[in-house]
Amino acid sequence: MSQHAVRPFLRRRSTLAALSGGVAVATGAGLLLSHAFGSGSADEAAPEVVPPRADVVFDYQIGGAYTPPAGVGAVSRDRGDEPAEGLYNVCYVNAFQAQPDALGWWERNNPDLLLRDGDGGPVKDEEWDEALLDTSTAHKRTRLADIVGAWVDGCAESGFQAVEPDNLDSYERSEGLLTRAHNAAFAKLLADRAHAAGLAIGQKNTTDLLERREAIGFDFAVAEECGRYDECADYASAYGDRVFVVEYTDDDFAKACSSMGAKVSMVRRDLDVRPAGRPGHVFRAC
Repeated sequence: MSQHAVRPFLRRRSTLAALSGGVAVATGAGLLLSHAFGSGSADEAAPEVVPPRADVVFDYQIGGAYTPPAGVGAVSRDRGDEPAEGLYNVCYVNAFQAQPDALGWWERNNPDLLLRDGDGGPVKDEEWDEALLDTSTAHKRTRLADIVGAWVDGCAESGFQAVEPDNLDSYERSEGLLTRAHNAAFAKLLADRAHAAGLAIGQKNTTDLLERREAIGFDFAVAEECGRYDECADYASAYGDRVFVVEYTDDDFAKACSSMGAKVSMVRRDLDVRPAGRPGHVFRAC
């Protein structure tokens, strides 16, 4: 597996701001593989977790929902958007960092759950102006899981079939304050929460944690720019080809399609993942 000396400069997250104070619950009906939630006893069997197919055409819509192109069978959308009717829906959650407009909520309600530098200021992902969440202790991870886990529950209640928690690699931007083990332990809590709600959970990027996928509980992968960094085969081998690949340049997309397009789901999107109809929108599948 490749080791990146610097963080890939294109790997991106939703351009939509997540709601900071609670769970964004979108309504939707008649969804394929939808989940039912009731007030059953703890002895009842957990909802069935259904991972995505390996051969489904995929669209990455975390920058804003729109009608999927013909032939698309799976989409990823921000947790504040409604799932796409009749498709396999993956719910995007920014799980390891705070959206910029949510920083005030974290400072007011859970300031100690923000990772702090030596001067007491939040440690930030400078590229996206997002403060890192502090996964360094079991107590903090449990509290974070209560907050982010409620968002995961909201994904299930809205009708999504899976969740992709973003920024699993935040330890790389933590100034040495976080480790892979810290984030893997938090990811495990989120995987347990997702499975309890009947959601599959996807590993988002970070080949360095592929060897821990089973211990964490990941069911599939969402890999940005694996063609650019020659990592697509690593994800495909680990997840039995249940991989959603997103590339942001024509050259990287062509490279990825020629090498792995027959095995994994692959899409070319514009860097800002704009909805269809907006200037600059790009969508292509292998």
